[in-house]
Amino acid sequence: MSGQLTLALAGTIRHDGNGGVTDDLADAPGLARWLREQAEPLRHYDHDLAPPADLPDEQIRLDVVALRRAVRTLLARAVAPAPPSRADHSSLLTPADAVRHLNDAAGRLPTSPRLRWPDDAAPALTRHSAPAELRIRLTAALARAAVDFLASPARERLRACPAPRCVRYFLQENARQQWCKPSCGNRARVARHYHRHQAER
Repeated sequence: MSGQLTLALAGTIRHDGNGGVTDDLADAPGLARWLREQAEPLRHYDHDLAPPADLPDEQIRLDVVALRRAVRTLLARAVAPAPPSRADHSSLLTPADAVRHLNDAAGRLPTSPRLRWPDDAAPALTRHSAPAELRIRLTAALARAAVDFLASPARERLRACPAPRCVRYFLQENARQQWCKPSCGNRARVARHYHRHQAER
């Protein structure tokens, strides 16, 4: 779950299909759309967190974008010594600043364990968060997901897709997987064929 949410956040920077890069969080409607898509994994980190009924304000958007920058910095560090995503060469924080930003965001919302034990069901552990404004709850949930993922063994399977124009990070499913999706593999093979053909001329 943590990897899914963290890679979804990082994946809001993506190839635009025309050789460039687009940002799904460039405006409030884009963030609202993304929050609706991620509602279930977000609730895993904050049971009471729900997408805002109205468009998120600019401060919320800026906070999420800043957190994404920290996350992508640490994803780039995690794939080293392989190169980071092409989108990250000039926009990374220092790893220490990224860790500090992530930990600060994760710690802004105090939580405590709560036991729920209905009469007709087995007991379940939930985490209760103190009341807080949406931007704090949201960035805390995203930061905690990133902390969980980066501290997990799954981090060892993290890769930056090397296909031409792709800027995604992905989790390698098996040792032979080189690209984030088959279309990237096809594009890489076409590019290799083109360069080989040009070199033979």
